Amino acid sequence: QVQLVESGGGLVQAGDSLRLSCAASGRTFSGYTMGWFRQAPGKEREFVAAIMWTSANTYYADSVKGRFTISRVYTKNTVYLQMNSLKPEDTAVYYCAGALFSSLPTAAKGAMDYWGKGTLVTVSS
Repeated sequence: QVQLVESGGGLVQAGDSLRLSCAASGRTFSGYTMGWFRQAPGKEREFVAAIMWTSANTYYADSVKGRFTISRVYTKNTVYLQMNSLKPEDTAVYYCAGALFSSLPTAAKGAMDYWGKGTLVTVSS
């Protein structure tokens, strides 16, 4: 069993930056493809970014490409989402998720084994 806890959300203005963190505990972190998803009010959950367990490959939704960066630090069992040039449409609850030995396309479809409870990001105009 893997527990995922997100942090770092908050209220910011358009153009600002935020860094979300996802701390994993419960078992080994290695082997897990990790991803970030978000759900805005009244909308379905959508994929944001994912990183392979090797950290060699990453994958982003078109809407965040060039603005968001996903990374992971194995020694800290933590995954990060650096969000720059935030827009009001980035407002959502952001969820961290993990899947054992998953490919990036599969992870992007939301086929994850474990999910965190989310952290709220609000971007004002």
